[in-house]
Parts: sequence; C-alpha cells; structure tokens
Amino acid sequence: MPLTKIANGTIYDPANGVDGEVGDLWIEDGRIIAAPANPALRAAKTIDATGLVVMPGGVDIHCHIAGPATNAARIITPDQRRGAGNVLPRTEFTRSGTLGSVPSTFATGYKYAGLGYTTAFDAAIAPLGSRHAHLEFADTPCIDKGCFILMGNNQYALEAIEANDPERLRMFIAWLLGATKGYAPKLVNPGGVEVWKQSSTARGHGLDDPIPGYAITPRAVIREIVAAANDLGLPHPSHIHCNQLGMPGNWRTTLATMEAVESRRAHFAHIQFHSYGGGEGDEFSMSSRVRDLADYVNAHPNLTVDVGQVMFGDAVAMTGDGAAGYFLHKLYGNRWFNCDVEVEAGCGVTPIEYRRKSVVHALQWAIGLEWYLLVDNPWQVMMSTDHPNGGSFLAYPQIIRLLMDREFRRETVARCPGTVRERCILGDLDREYTLGEIAIITRSGPARALGLKQKGHLGPGADADVTIYTPNENYQEMFELPRMVLKAGETIVDQGEIRATPAGVALHNAPAFDVERLPEVEKWFESHYSLRFKHYALT
Repeated sequence: MPLTKIANGTIYDPANGVDGEVGDLWIEDGRIIAAPANPALRAAKTIDATGLVVMPGGVDIHCHIAGPATNAARIITPDQRRGAGNVLPRTEFTRSGTLGSVPSTFATGYKYAGLGYTTAFDAAIAPLGSRHAHLEFADTPCIDKGCFILMGNNQYALEAIEANDPERLRMFIAWLLGATKGYAPKLVNPGGVEVWKQSSTARGHGLDDPIPGYAITPRAVIREIVAAANDLGLPHPSHIHCNQLGMPGNWRTTLATMEAVESRRAHFAHIQFHSYGGGEGDEFSMSSRVRDLADYVNAHPNLTVDVGQVMFGDAVAMTGDGAAGYFLHKLYGNRWFNCDVEVEAGCGVTPIEYRRKSVVHALQWAIGLEWYLLVDNPWQVMMSTDHPNGGSFLAYPQIIRLLMDREFRRETVARCPGTVRERCILGDLDREYTLGEIAIITRSGPARALGLKQKGHLGPGADADVTIYTPNENYQEMFELPRMVLKAGETIVDQGEIRATPAGVALHNAPAFDVERLPEVEKWFESHYSLRFKHYALT
C-alpha cells in the first residue's frame, strides 16, 4: 500500500496524550508509522484534514451482531425490517441489507463503518454457536470483530469449580477459547441460567444461593473463572453480566459481585441494568443507586464497565439470560424465542419498546447517563447500548450529544415524567464531556480494556483505522456523519458513502494449555453432548 499522509488534522489520541493538537499522520502497509526522517519524502496520497477532527476508529466493546440468538432476533422482528426506510439497496460497492433493531450482517458492517467504528465485539456466544457466529462475521464487512464465549453456566466449568481444581478450570478455559476462536470468557447470570433450566426462579437467583446439582454458588463461579482468566494472562480476562438483571434492588448484588472479583481485572457489562434501588420485585419503588456503585468503581482501577444505555424507541431484548428474556416476554406480551444450549448456556429473545412516558423506561435512560457522568476516570467507563437490548448502536451520536451538551440533556430530562427526576440525580449533574473524553469512551478505553495494543490509538504500529469528523456545534450531527473513515489505511467511507468493503479480521485468543488433560474433557464431552468431540472445534 502506498505511503499516505493525513495532513494538518486536529488529532485526539488519548492513549498517546494528544488532545486536540494539529499535526500529521503517516500510514504505510495498513499501519501508522512515525513521520519519515527525510522531510523531502512525499506521500503518494495526501488527505487534507485542515480544520477537521481526527480520531482512531471506534471500538464497540459490547454488542450483539452475530450468532444463533441474533439470527433468531432477525426472524421474529420482520416488521422492523420492512419498508423502503429499512432496506439498503445494492450499490457499486455494497450488497443489499435490512435495518431495524437487528440489521442484517452486511448492513451491520456498513452502518458501523458509517459511524466511524472499525471494531466490534459480540458479547455472548455459546460455544456451540461459535461456528454460526464466525460464519456471520465473514459476512460482516468493514470492521474487525470478535466474540466472548459463554462460560458462567457451562456444566464442565461448574464441575471443575466444585472439585476445587483451578488447574483443570484454567485448562478448560484455554482449550475452549481456542476451540471456539473466542476472545474472552463471558459470565451471564452465573449459575442462574442453570437454575432457569429447572425452575422459574432464576431471574432472582442471588450471588450466594446454591446452584441446583452443585455444591457451589454464583459467587464461587465468578471468583474462580475471573481468577483463572487472570492467571492465564488473557488480554480481556472476564466480561460479567451480573445476576438479577433488571430487578429493583439489584445494586446490592452488583456491588457484591464487584467485591467478589477482589483485586483482579474484570469488566462489568451493561451496568445500567444492574444499578437499581428499591424493593426486590417492586418496579414501582425502583430508583437509581449509581452513586454507590460508581464510588466503588472510582476506588478500584481494576474494574471497567460499559453502560448499556437505554434509548427511547424499538429494541430487542437478546440475552444469554433466558430468565430475563422470559420475564420481558411475559411483561410486554410480545413474541419470544428461548433456547437451552445443551450443557453450555441458554438465551432469550423478545422485541421491546422503550417509551419516554414510562417511569421505568425513562429512569433506565437516566441511570445510564448517570454512569457516564459519575465515573471520574473515563478510561473505566465505555459507551454501549448493549445493542440491541437498550437500543441500536446507531444511537451513539445522540448519546455523545447528551454527554457533551448539558442544556440538551436538561431539556430531555425535563420531558421525562416528574417521578424520574425524584428517583435519580441526573438533573443535578453539570459535567460535560470533552472531545478527548469522547475519544476515550468510544475508542481508546475499550481498546485498552480489551488488550488490543494495535487499536484505539494513532501511534506508530497502530492499525491505520482512522475516523475524520467535520466539527459541528451539534455533536450528534458531527458524529452521525464522519467526513472520512479509513480501515487499515484504505478509505472505506467518504462523505457518508461506502467506498470499499474490506472483510476485516476475526480477533481471537488461543492460550496454551496442558494437552495431557484434554482426554478428560473428551471423555466427559462424549457422555454429555449430542455432537462428537472431534467435530466441535473450529478449524
């Protein structure tokens, strides 16, 4: 690839301490390089970025864009994908696709690129669904992608924890990531999904409630898997969806879970859904307890969170937490999909709509924004809508405006039910994000939390994933339409139009493990699965 120069841009590169400095970037063979020592050296291509904002490509640490559950969500929401406004026509550079809350594979890649995002991680793939997920990744252009592998209810992992055999657990996690081409362990309602398979009480399964059939609790599952993943040196050691998602009073369980990981690195997913005060099971008493949880995060730099921001409008609850999916289906009376994934996991999918006039929905919206504004260090909080659970990733520009424009935020709060303002402190928060802080929560922070040393920054050696924006006092408009997006140094978006559709790469980890213990897994596997062991791993 010829030498490319991005000239005179206003650069925001927080990982390298650059905050709005005018300068040049040099690109060669898909990577950022140091400025050539020979000042007379001329670039084969120069992009004039005078007056424009230059940032690394966006990194989405938590979304749901591939795999069996995503495909089920597409199937049960045909109404969201019909009509001219929800159909992308084929062009010289793109294939046709559909939008809605869960876009088709091609549309997902195009729309992420259109927002300036170049990397996204699917947050919950059952090991048996990983082949499906990677096939869909291959049809999702323009972005690099990876997936977190569900382990918090895997029966082999539960048996290893019950046997107090940390070496066996480490071996299994390492083998499973390699076999599924996964990136990190994911814990969803640890132990609770196993309860859900046997009863109707899993949504309220607490951290210290016993797991049926095992002499352990969810606390032990969290503690031991987080410890094993840290001991393996994984770049992103664990991604945790706490127990009791969405339940009033669940903030206590969330705080206890944060304490359970002790001093180890851990990431807490869609934290908004786990930050509710009030009486257990009483949605009418629901309130915000973000302040208490954010204070704990502020005091513990080993922890990071993504928000799971709720946005008003159509969404789809799509989760490895089947109990939560069933509850929402009963609550709203919508069609739903549920699946028990053999001895590995479960899932629930149902369409939902967040309404501004609903006290609960508006409070969820406010609680998410409180998280951004109450975590002191922006490196510890990351943008997400838990796409499509809280809303579409296409809402990110509106969230950015809500964070950067205090008056716009206040106007939006004023349109919510008055009860909401009594149950949270959002209306009292004056903080406004800077462009540098936006670069952290949408790019540099997620890349660092994921251990992606080649992403989220613009220093020498970084992937040449670059987004160029035209400044605008309306930050939503600014971030909705980048001036240009480069993927590995190639221009893929220019003035809002897709110009190229590179495949991107699948990011995964394959830690070393003791192969002498693998026959134990194979013997157990052959007696529990309907699939033969030799056909399980992706090649």
